[in-house]
Amino acid sequence: MSESVGLTMRAVVRRQNSAVHFVAETGNGGVVPIDGAAAIGGQGLGARPMELLLSALGGCAGIDVVGILAKQRQELDDLTVTVEGERGAGEPSVFTRIHVHFAASGQVDEAALRRAVELSMEKYCSVARVVERTAAITYSQAIVPAAAIAPESSTP
Repeated sequence: MSESVGLTMRAVVRRQNSAVHFVAETGNGGVVPIDGAAAIGGQGLGARPMELLLSALGGCAGIDVVGILAKQRQELDDLTVTVEGERGAGEPSVFTRIHVHFAASGQVDEAALRRAVELSMEKYCSVARVVERTAAITYSQAIVPAAAIAPESSTP
């Protein structure tokens, strides 16, 4: 599930305007808009850096769970990972608590889903291994009807 040990990764982050809007270009060709909070000049032109950290955790764990369930021959139709984090006071304002919820639909055995989530969150997810150094991470999972996994926003 994890990427190769010793792999060097790279991202180039370039400022886009006179405020705090940046665009990150990843080594594999991904492009991610980044912006700061309005209080420091952000204009809503991208995700805030700490939101990206939560997104990275959800993406990492989601990729693991999909792969584990596929190996178990579970028929997963959809998976939504919702990640919520609480930040501490002061600077730097790191995450102190994070909860990750996995909502799966399809012909998935509940025990298989629970085991896949546990393996990701406790063993395979590299982002979780980094974040757990400052944050207590909890997680939960549920099997839901496909209609219940509707996106909460219109953003793809």
